[in-house]
Amino acid sequence: MALSKAVPKIDYKKALEAASRGMIMIHDPAVLIKLILRIIVGRVHIAHAGMILHDPDRDRYVLNVSKGKIGARVPAGFARFDKNSPIIQVFLNKKIEPILRGKKAILAHDVHATIWKEGLLNGGVCDPEISLLLHDVRDEMELYDVSACVPAVYHRELMAVLLLGDKVEGGHFDQEELDFFSALASNAAMAIRNAQLFEKLKDHAEKKHDLFIRMTNTLGAAIEAKDEYTKGHSEGVTRYSVAIARYMADYMGYAFEEKFYEDLYIAGILHDIGKIGVPEMILNKPGRLTPEEYALIKRHPVDGVAILKDLPELEESIKGIRHHHERMDGSGYPDGLKGDEIPVIASIIAVADAFDAMTTQRPYRQPTSAEDAVAEIMRCVETQFHGDASRAIKGLLDSGLLA
Repeated sequence: MALSKAVPKIDYKKALEAASRGMIMIHDPAVLIKLILRIIVGRVHIAHAGMILHDPDRDRYVLNVSKGKIGARVPAGFARFDKNSPIIQVFLNKKIEPILRGKKAILAHDVHATIWKEGLLNGGVCDPEISLLLHDVRDEMELYDVSACVPAVYHRELMAVLLLGDKVEGGHFDQEELDFFSALASNAAMAIRNAQLFEKLKDHAEKKHDLFIRMTNTLGAAIEAKDEYTKGHSEGVTRYSVAIARYMADYMGYAFEEKFYEDLYIAGILHDIGKIGVPEMILNKPGRLTPEEYALIKRHPVDGVAILKDLPELEESIKGIRHHHERMDGSGYPDGLKGDEIPVIASIIAVADAFDAMTTQRPYRQPTSAEDAVAEIMRCVETQFHGDASRAIKGLLDSGLLA
């Protein structure tokens, strides 16, 4: 009697981390979605999968990419969904939204139970509008041979919907799989938004300088939206960096051109952009990181460069982004630069980054006073921090210019 081949158990945490790292390298939304679906079909062994992507220009949803075995998948571009389509409406309907909040997916085999058991029954009878919508959702899922629909939401905006076919080995999706799909969809929503922003950034940067700066701010806000404990951090680092550079020019003989301040501003806003590829469960972890988690965090300067490298306008800013965790004694990362090998733009950001981190609230400690933070920076002059950049922030403190 032949034995059926066992499907190997998937390490969903590693799969999610690998997917997140892959997402941040891609600026083309179409290529990004192909990557996501390849991960789903290949790793989770699903017969087919597709993604309905929101088209902001036409305000409609289109089945953008479809993967899986021929005959099972719906051809890409074949299906278009307006906001009244059942699969879209179920995630936009205001009556259902409070019930679905926190749900991993809509499952074909219990699409009614998913809603009913949460308390939409009114005197034993479901709201007729909701009941009709749920029947329509079930019919539409059957039409496309879909077993599960997973929303990809960013800032309460429905960016996309994952359409998942049956598991190759049969059976329903378990909770671990649904958690993986939900986390993947969440990261995909942010990655899609960032890819769309980068497309716009590349199209308009040369023509509209003001738009370029605003988009830079938007990208900086994207990482802060993901890391709840560092909201405002990029803005603080940017403000202190520019103040340090101005002080160095005014009192220490540095001859920075005006473009340096613009490059510094952009580098300050985007210095942590590489953290977009770090899972939220690590970024928002209240306790001590494991060595593996810390190693993932330490990738963010390199990942930040990978995100921005195709924008020639950011060549000087990228130096600050890549090297803001280098140390004067050579013990920093990612390249172990020392002394004058470290670009001045990065040395300035390093001091500003440390000062802002020490003087703001964290879940695991109270903020340090500005005086104590500057004293700690001065204690580490020439081992960790650039001497003149450190003396500049002390000068700002002594002059009462540190807000």
